[in-house]
Amino acid sequence: MTAPLAVIITPNAADDLAASWAWLHERNPRMADEWLSGIRETILALGVMPEAHPIAPESQAFDIPIRRALYGRATRWRIYYAVVDEAIQVLHVRHGRRSDWRP
Repeated sequence: MTAPLAVIITPNAADDLAASWAWLHERNPRMADEWLSGIRETILALGVMPEAHPIAPESQAFDIPIRRALYGRATRWRIYYAVVDEAIQVLHVRHGRRSDWRP
């Protein structure tokens, strides 16, 4: 078995997470903390099986394959990432009800 790849949350994705948590926290503080814990767990798990998630339709706008993992039940959050230099780079996190990502 190979070791998991390192998972790097880019500044853009970190900003996405912080803004989403703040928005959720205004509405339901306990749920916001649970959401952050769950999405972090999903993000960190990307290093174990990075190719388990499909190539995102938005990948066409990039020079490298961009994958999309989903988190949540009713409304799925989209986690966009790429494998770069033997590491996972989380590029963007987006609420499922928002339109497709336009890089």
